[in-house]
Amino acid sequence: MESSDGAFALGFDLDLTLADTRAGISAVYAAIAAETGVHIDTDVVVRRLGPPLEVELAYWFPPERVPAMVDLYREIYPGLAIPATLPMPGAAAAVDAVRARGGRVIVVSGKNQADTERTVRYLGFEADAVVGGLFGADKGAALREHGAAAYIGDHTGDVDAARAASAVAVGVATGAFDSAALTAYGADVVLPDLLAFPEWLGGFSASPAAAPRA
Repeated sequence: MESSDGAFALGFDLDLTLADTRAGISAVYAAIAAETGVHIDTDVVVRRLGPPLEVELAYWFPPERVPAMVDLYREIYPGLAIPATLPMPGAAAAVDAVRARGGRVIVVSGKNQADTERTVRYLGFEADAVVGGLFGADKGAALREHGAAAYIGDHTGDVDAARAASAVAVGVATGAFDSAALTAYGADVVLPDLLAFPEWLGGFSASPAAAPRA
């Protein structure tokens, strides 16, 4: 999946892969709970980050209220969650390592487009493309469009994304799924976190068949 000039691209998930959004998302759900009077267990929420916002809100609100809660969440998020967001350990070095090898960085996230862009910008990641609003295999089209040879993410849905793009699935055990779960699901490579990424990248070939396995 190299371009004609020899450059390669790698895709990264955002939440719990590049960005630690747990405190910010917890704060947003707490604000929604306070405004609506509906109990929301924010610890449970942050333990299952990954699927679309509508899926999580449906655990706490009846279907007819979910669209309004989506709007409320997105109204609150920029001011409350973005300032509370931190880079995941090794995230900045991982992005820099790709770029140092002449590669392109593609961020593809389930978070909506505007907040995905805000988060990447706030954390100072130098990305060549940022795509939001996609989850699981639906990410595959964006990864294919940008020629991603591998996709790095913390969720089993990110393995599905890589498969849909015919890319190497690189799991990082920094979210809800540990190394054993990601391996069992079929990730080609499993790293404990992004601190281990530059070493893996050192042996990476942009040809999926030649990529190092863990």
